[in-house]
Amino acid sequence: MRWDDLTDGPGRSGALFGTDAVVTRTFDTPEFRGITFHEVRARSIVNRVPGASRMPFEWTVNPYRGCSHACVYCFARKTHSYLDLDTGLGFDSQIVVKTNAPDLLRRELGSHRWTGAHIAMGTNVDCYQRAEGRYRLMPGIIEALRDHANPFSILTKGTLILRDLPLLQEAAAVTDVGISVSVGFTDTALWRTVEPGTPSPAARLGAVRTLTDAGIECGVLMAPVIPFLGDAPEQLRDTVRAVAESGATSVTPLVLHLRPGAREWFTAWLGEHHPHLVGRYERMYAGGSYAPTWYQRQVTRQVHELAAEFGIGPNGRGAPRRISAPARPAPGAPTQLSLL
Repeated sequence: MRWDDLTDGPGRSGALFGTDAVVTRTFDTPEFRGITFHEVRARSIVNRVPGASRMPFEWTVNPYRGCSHACVYCFARKTHSYLDLDTGLGFDSQIVVKTNAPDLLRRELGSHRWTGAHIAMGTNVDCYQRAEGRYRLMPGIIEALRDHANPFSILTKGTLILRDLPLLQEAAAVTDVGISVSVGFTDTALWRTVEPGTPSPAARLGAVRTLTDAGIECGVLMAPVIPFLGDAPEQLRDTVRAVAESGATSVTPLVLHLRPGAREWFTAWLGEHHPHLVGRYERMYAGGSYAPTWYQRQVTRQVHELAAEFGIGPNGRGAPRRISAPARPAPGAPTQLSLL
């Protein structure tokens, strides 16, 4: 495993932490069985999103690497290769925990170089995955953002976010806070196979209801819409109806994209569970990581029409999280992969 001179990707300089900063732990409890945690003291916690990203924000905070949600399509799998870790099962079970994330964030927010730009969380791996139940990094992170009145957003599949509802309310009283919950489909059979470590779609939508009832605006990122498995008209209708019933402020569809690292793992899963679809996927994604534009537009149109039918207003990317134009702090911060 490579820890010395670790960076956020090929060709990038500046070590994030060194070998002497890593402590490896396992816990013999049912929820963590088979998972190894690598506790590190990061040297930086605010990361710059690559300039080519399609995302409407520029800065992120990621307290974890790897994710026990084990979503077979997760685009962030490639990041584990930078550690010489496996991007398949290793990504699901070898979790890097930046134990000093709250203190480090407070220090970086207090720097004279920081201008208060929007910070997005959950855009790489989920900050409310199971590890957060033990390490409890998010309360300190939210407190730091609250105390500096720094705008932020969170994207999650984790219902553990409800633990921090009082802190989110406090932060929302002093700065711009936006929450999005990811629910790509409500098909329980599909959920069990492609997102085996996540709370159920019904549980996630229940969290949306709790957040909105508490005065925290919460949108749903309907992602991913999975071709040939989750895009049937009745599936889209069921999902949008459930989103509307949850009280979500918006629904934003996003079709599955398959980047290197994720593509290989998803294709292997597809060959095992739906071998008849392998050829169709090869043709659909022959042009690269994204489905054809015509297909993306078709899904978006269908979802927006259903949203109008069920009385929920569709939004463009980023709108559920109330993101404003990003400021540009001083250069030199690490970068990360982008969601899109």
